[in-house]
Amino acid sequence: MEEPILQACGLQFSYDGKTPALRGVSLDVRAGERIAVLGCNGAGKSTFFLCLNGVLTPTGGTVCLHGQPVGKKDLTRLRSSVGVVFQNADDQIIASTVQAEISFGPMNLRLPMDEVKRRVDGAIDYMALEAYRHRPPHYLSGGEKKRVSIADIIAMESEVILFDEPSASLDPAGAAMLEDVLGRLADAGKTLLISTHDMDFAFRWATRAVVFAGGEIIADDTPEGVFRNAEILKQARLAPPAMLTVFDALRTRGLFGADTPVPRTPDALVRLVQKV
Repeated sequence: MEEPILQACGLQFSYDGKTPALRGVSLDVRAGERIAVLGCNGAGKSTFFLCLNGVLTPTGGTVCLHGQPVGKKDLTRLRSSVGVVFQNADDQIIASTVQAEISFGPMNLRLPMDEVKRRVDGAIDYMALEAYRHRPPHYLSGGEKKRVSIADIIAMESEVILFDEPSASLDPAGAAMLEDVLGRLADAGKTLLISTHDMDFAFRWATRAVVFAGGEIIADDTPEGVFRNAEILKQARLAPPAMLTVFDALRTRGLFGADTPVPRTPDALVRLVQKV
């Protein structure tokens, strides 16, 4: 089996020194995976992401990048390889213009100016932000700020990108834009972990689902495997995706056979029904 690109080994963390936010979390992430990270508020998802990126220092356990443990002296290497897109874009945006914001990360890597320019221009083009290049990002809409925060990470050319509730506060057009970008990033070979409360999105997008509850991972399976496990759903306080519920109802009524693969999207379900 391919060596993991990123590993969490027994991660522990507490914000107050008393109450554990992470309780010995271990996870292997391999190149090109699309992982949905699920769980209710307070389950440990965001804390886990911040430990993977080096924003937080675990109180126990180890983060490894390409098999090498990451220490305090390796944080620049970790952060250049593992990027985080925060739930609230305002928590990430610090510069006075979109161009300055996107260039901040590459500049901190002390790259040559022509390389910084190449990365910034590429990220602006990727996220269709040319018209906003010289505008103050704090005056942009929520969806536009999200595009800037994603461009920040694209300019870093991170191997692994962690998205913490990326669709929060986005309207339907913004959510569609986000899913298109995620698809393009996945097609480009990026490794993506997305924390989300949108079970329908997780079901149709992810190849793997990891479920957190009480600071621990309680399930790690395919999306269908997770959503068919009633005990896991109850423990994590999750609901099954609508697509799976509708498909099972139609199969119960004899419309589909027991060996019919579950469709992931509404269009796939429509095509399946049309064949019957």
